[in-house]
Amino acid sequence: QVQLVESGGGLVQAGGSLRLSCAASGRTFSRYAMGWFRQAPGKEREFVVVISWSGGMTNYASSVKGRFTISRDNAKNTVYLQMNGLKPEDTAVYYCAAAPVVTTSVNRYNYWGQGTQVTVSS
Repeated sequence: QVQLVESGGGLVQAGGSLRLSCAASGRTFSRYAMGWFRQAPGKEREFVVVISWSGGMTNYASSVKGRFTISRDNAKNTVYLQMNGLKPEDTAVYYCAAAPVVTTSVNRYNYWGQGTQVTVSS
């Protein structure tokens, strides 16, 4: 069982930066790939990025590649999402999630956080 709690969301101007954190409870955190997803009002939840259990493999959505960076610290049971060059279209609720494999499919993720709001003003 893994419980996830996101933090770090907020309001930022276009071009600004935010760093999201996702703290996990449970001794098996390091066994899971960790992903970030986002959901804007009226839209489906979409994949943003995933990192393997070791941190050695990452996969980014094309819309965020070069602007966002995912990392994890298994000793702290935490995964991070550094977001630079934010755009208004990045506005959404951001969720972290845990999956047994590295995947972009929302249906493969077993555990989800409650989400944190990111709002980018133009």
